[in-house]
Amino acid sequence: MIDMESLCPWESPQYLIFSSNAPSLLYYSHFVAIFAALIFVYILAFKVKESLVTRIFLFSISCFIVWSVIDVLLWASNRSDLVLFYWSLQILLEMLLYASAFYLAYIFIKQKDLDFYNKLILVATILPIVILLPTRYLLPAIDISYCDAVESSLVIFYTYLIEVIFILSILFVCFREINQSTQRKKEILLFSTGLIIFLLAFSSGNIIGSITENWILAQAGLFGMPLFIAFLAYTVVRFKTFNVKLISTQALVVVLWFLVGSLLLIRTIESIRIITSITLIALLLLGIQLVRGVKREIKQREQIEKLAGELQIANEGQANLIHIINHQIKGYLAKARNVFSELLTEPEYGPISESAKPMMNEGLKSLTEGVDFVTDFLNASNIEKGTYKYEMQPLDIKVLVQNVAEKQKVVAEEKGLSFEVNIAEGDYNIRGDKVQLEQAMRNLIDNSIRYTPSGTINLQLSREHNPPSQSFGEASDKIRLKIEDTGIGISDELKPKLFTKGGRDKNSLKVNVNSTGFGLSFVKDVIEAHHGRVWAESAGVNKGSTFFMKLPI
Repeated sequence: MIDMESLCPWESPQYLIFSSNAPSLLYYSHFVAIFAALIFVYILAFKVKESLVTRIFLFSISCFIVWSVIDVLLWASNRSDLVLFYWSLQILLEMLLYASAFYLAYIFIKQKDLDFYNKLILVATILPIVILLPTRYLLPAIDISYCDAVESSLVIFYTYLIEVIFILSILFVCFREINQSTQRKKEILLFSTGLIIFLLAFSSGNIIGSITENWILAQAGLFGMPLFIAFLAYTVVRFKTFNVKLISTQALVVVLWFLVGSLLLIRTIESIRIITSITLIALLLLGIQLVRGVKREIKQREQIEKLAGELQIANEGQANLIHIINHQIKGYLAKARNVFSELLTEPEYGPISESAKPMMNEGLKSLTEGVDFVTDFLNASNIEKGTYKYEMQPLDIKVLVQNVAEKQKVVAEEKGLSFEVNIAEGDYNIRGDKVQLEQAMRNLIDNSIRYTPSGTINLQLSREHNPPSQSFGEASDKIRLKIEDTGIGISDELKPKLFTKGGRDKNSLKVNVNSTGFGLSFVKDVIEAHHGRVWAESAGVNKGSTFFMKLPI
């Protein structure tokens, strides 16, 4: 039996970590690695909800930090019971670190999660250690003269064999993906190289300690973490890994502070010459990169200032052009359209010959489309710039839909389409901008008419009740407008950009050569300004489309 009251042959630690038993490089090797890891924990802490790869990275690096802290406690402690407890925790954390490192590498490289079967295999590799952790099969005894736990053959062979397998598996996934990938080769190679260097250094230190029982040499293995962080920092700056916006100059300055500050952790004068030499070389290399980075950022800033000046001139020109379009071109088109309209509808101008009427109607139609085109463009431009002020007032969406539908029904029937309107009973009163909502609805209906060569346009207006489970804790009512057509449908290529500025594809232009690509973008901006939502669904090309508009009550 191990005497749990036994004390190792040195004094009790101060503040749990300071002891004469600690090797000269213990605090330098451990705290440099811990601080390097903590820097990235801080950077990625705000990204933890965004991706699985970030969460796995934080878990893996947290295992390393806890392992390193426990290792410092283990070296400083003079109590055999605590040594056994810390040692057993380290074995478990080491296995978790390698398993999570492989999981991290797989997700980062493949950009997809492991399947359920492989996750089970991953858990199965750690399970024997978890089961045997509270037993004497892992750490059967303790050498009280050195306060080192005696590791069983299971620990020495099983754990290190599994760690080597994980490293080889990462290499396999890396090289296989590099051979297949054309765009991410450098990013994958840099990330994998840094991770492999860290794991190899970490493994080699522990394996040397287990075989030779000289755990002082194992301290060198922790320097793999700063190297991994260095590779990772470069990939973040170069490839925006983890969606982190890190400026290279800022990253280099932080590293310089870190290298100089870490000299405070050296305990003996014998060690300081070696560490200072290493730090000096690192500072020279980083200093060169820092100067280059500053020059590059100064050049980029000058280019940005130049482009900003050119953009301001272009914006002023665009503003003048929009002013001319709004006050001149739109006015000319509208005036010409009104002339054709009056000639066709007012009897006081006298009868028009039947042979001239088709040309007059065609002229009226073309001018109307021209006015609509200019109106869509101006509306989208004003809303995009944020210069439009919405006039929110009480209005009845039901009346608004009826008015718009009545006008659009004429257009649809002239094209030979069947036009149906179904409005459910209910209260449709909201606060909104009547002019813009009416224009948005007209755009949606007009879009369905334009892209439906034959068939039916069906409008449905209704109220829907969202229970608390679908509305984040509170029940809510919404108005829903559904516009269903039998038109050309929406391709998979077009779906993501349908409601964006200029969102159209080659099929759109074949059916409607006058397509601006601004109409639906305008609809989205208006509906979202009213805290609503608009979207479209389609089974594919030539399978019709269904547009939905939802507004809160």
